[in-house]
Amino acid sequence: MGNPGNYHTTVLLHEAVDGLAVKEDGVYVDATFGGGGHSRLILEKLGPEGRLIAFDQDADAWSNKPDDNRLIPVTENFKYLRRFLRLHGHKEVDGILADLGVSSFQFDTAERGFSIRFDGPLDMRMDKRSELTAAKVLQTYSEAQLLQIFEQYGEVRNSRQLAKHIVASRRGMSIQTIETLKAILASVMKGNPNKYLAQVFQALRIEVNDELGVLKEFLQQAAESLKPGGRLSIISFHSLEDRIVKQYIKRGRWDEPGAYEKVAKPLLKPVNPKPLEPTEAELKINSRSRSAKLRVGERVAG
Repeated sequence: MGNPGNYHTTVLLHEAVDGLAVKEDGVYVDATFGGGGHSRLILEKLGPEGRLIAFDQDADAWSNKPDDNRLIPVTENFKYLRRFLRLHGHKEVDGILADLGVSSFQFDTAERGFSIRFDGPLDMRMDKRSELTAAKVLQTYSEAQLLQIFEQYGEVRNSRQLAKHIVASRRGMSIQTIETLKAILASVMKGNPNKYLAQVFQALRIEVNDELGVLKEFLQQAAESLKPGGRLSIISFHSLEDRIVKQYIKRGRWDEPGAYEKVAKPLLKPVNPKPLEPTEAELKINSRSRSAKLRVGERVAG
């Protein structure tokens, strides 16, 4: 078994699991197994009859799997939540936890292409079985498509100039590595270079993994899969995700309803009026937790 500490430092560990209000004989889902930190704590709180179904599409994560027959591993994206819950005979569950952050392992492994700190291929796939990579996005997307992802997913200040520059640059060279991309970006960067690169990388990663589309599918399935009184505990790391989670827990949707649209009653209600954030003590140990926000919703009786 791998060392979970090497894979990922679990963020808001106790707060996220406490949000589930774990019952000993309950059935729970860890939608993002990662380093297994949240899963281990849930298993500690479960009795012999309890069950934990854990999802992770990244094959590398499963080197951390604890040897526990109460754990059912699913090597798929959590957007298939309902399908696999049914497959394992649990149409409804008592609680679902998701940590939407990229794992420390993914950031620290150069060949995965997530980090601006190393050279490596422009990959960024959470699931190595999928076709679309960051290099493919940069090589094949139109200027309009690039503008849209940099503007919407990266909130990059000069998205229009950036998209135009990438399209012009790729006519003369192939953009396949992180160092090549950084060299191309050098002449158009605005403000703090690390922040600028982080925004560009975030935009590419969200696009490659369809993170916001997957999150919306997951939230809907999660709410429908909870028993009345069941909890959804979800940690997000940037404002785009947090906004979707907040709106869905509060209103049962993430877009503004039209003037004459009939709005369905939300399936969830917020447990905390404001999101929980890491303590000063946690920030000292793990600076990557700085932007984490935890929101907990409870399934209302339908």
